[in-house]
Amino acid sequence: MSPWRMTRWERGEPPPGTDTASDPGEPVTGADEPERRHEALVSVRLGPSAPGSHLVEYLRREPCAVAAWWIAADVDAVVRLSADSITVLHRAVADLRLRAGVEVAEANYILRALDLTRPTDPRTAKESPAWVGSAA
Repeated sequence: MSPWRMTRWERGEPPPGTDTASDPGEPVTGADEPERRHEALVSVRLGPSAPGSHLVEYLRREPCAVAAWWIAADVDAVVRLSADSITVLHRAVADLRLRAGVEVAEANYILRALDLTRPTDPRTAKESPAWVGSAA
């Protein structure tokens, strides 16, 4: 790729929001802010001649592979990938397509987790009963 089309991260320049006075390239995070990880759920359909054991062996060696599940659906498996940068995550998805005997790989990138905790009632500062909900 041409250096003019590369992002600052790919050229090695510090990303916005980094403190150059501290360790170079280390992002500034608050004490209560978790480290940002980029993740994807990849739906995989194996090629007609690719055995499932080939995919399993590939995923065992792939450092970005966090978890995988065999699925009874239009796809054969779902793979969860996680990386420190979006560039590494894109490369892991591309490698999965090229090297693991995968015919189809559809990546769904995770933006953020949903908060599934039960909301509290601000008027009473107690948990709302399960039957209380929005009228909308």
